Amino acid sequence: MTKYVRASLALLLVALIFSSGTAGVPPASCVFRALGGQTSASQNARIQTIQFESKLVRATLPYNVLLPPDYNSPIAKTKRYPVVYLLHGLTGHYNNWIEKTHLTDNVTAYQFIIVMPEGNNGWYTDSANVPIEKYESYIIQELIPDVEQRFRASSVREGRAIAGLSMGGYGALKFAVKHPELFIFAASMSGALDAASWTEADLKGFEFIWKTLEPVYGAANSETRTANDLGKLYRELPAARIAALPYIYLDCGTEDGLLQTNRAFADILVKQKIPHEYRQLPGNHAWPYWDAQIQEVLKIAAKSLRARV
Repeated sequence: MTKYVRASLALLLVALIFSSGTAGVPPASCVFRALGGQTSASQNARIQTIQFESKLVRATLPYNVLLPPDYNSPIAKTKRYPVVYLLHGLTGHYNNWIEKTHLTDNVTAYQFIIVMPEGNNGWYTDSANVPIEKYESYIIQELIPDVEQRFRASSVREGRAIAGLSMGGYGALKFAVKHPELFIFAASMSGALDAASWTEADLKGFEFIWKTLEPVYGAANSETRTANDLGKLYRELPAARIAALPYIYLDCGTEDGLLQTNRAFADILVKQKIPHEYRQLPGNHAWPYWDAQIQEVLKIAAKSLRARV
């Protein structure tokens, strides 16, 4: 590992620890909770928390839902809405986007349902070493069907987008390439896009990160690593598969330790002639950057979703 990469990982680790704090967090305007489909507060609540019992993960995996302003109005009672699935980062949880950004204020202009699932530190991947930690299968086989059953959510590809930050950015672009039939748009902010290729030797001195990766991906040459290595997956796409991909967006801050990773991935997209947009702009691996960039992601997602739903 080069000194630059090790320094970058050091910055990332500090940023991860910093970003798990709550200083400067805007309060959620209102949060109501639902259990088993029964809301305990007014049906007019725009934010609902579902305490979902996952059979695959064998645990309660809550998810937040932010509904459009007109969702409960009489004239919209038969309307179905596009959905943006919004993934959190390493050390984070499903409530981060509500608690640490101005998402509830900034989304009022869009006719989206936004779903924010719990992914723990599972890298949105079915674990190589822990059979019940099936975080990829959970999203695809349990979360999406549950959302579409509980809410008036779009059930077609043209009505679904997926996005995330850091670990969630990796997850979003992985779902894009492994399940392109499900999403019309995929976005990564500050994505940890090399996660499946990092080894214990690479992360010497950064054991905290390795302790989350090793249970998920296993040994250096494991089938799980190969199946979830973003660089490999995108580099080896045949033309027919490229045509089936959702539109891809990615960005990264110029002071972020993952900048080189994101530049390298953008180069793969260019070489493969995969339709995408890549941005780099001032910022680091922290919530002020993601608070600003989620607004950009929603603007771009709206162009795909609104044009086709």
